[in-house]
Amino acid sequence: MHEMAICESIRDILEEQAATQRFTRVERVKLAIGALSGVEAEAIRFGFDVAMAGSVADGARLEIEDVPGTAWCLPCAVSVTIAARYDACPKCGSHQLQVTGGSDMTIREVEVV
Repeated sequence: MHEMAICESIRDILEEQAATQRFTRVERVKLAIGALSGVEAEAIRFGFDVAMAGSVADGARLEIEDVPGTAWCLPCAVSVTIAARYDACPKCGSHQLQVTGGSDMTIREVEVV
């Protein structure tokens, strides 16, 4: 389960930022998880509290924003929403799509004290 490693990386980032920016506690963490990122939101929710235990984010509230997958269809010359990387264009059925969004996961917001 690579999501646990992702949670541990989030914890490390928060700890580094706490030392740099001199905050002592994280109250809330908001993540944006793309539909095409390969990251399972439920697995992140499951591992978050365990990974944050004993850190500046111990007890922090986790919020997850789902980001849809988007792609540029070469034949249609339009941007379309897709659920998976190898989906066909919902307009013309072509598989000539270039992913343009929803392929990453980011820390969107952190509320600290």
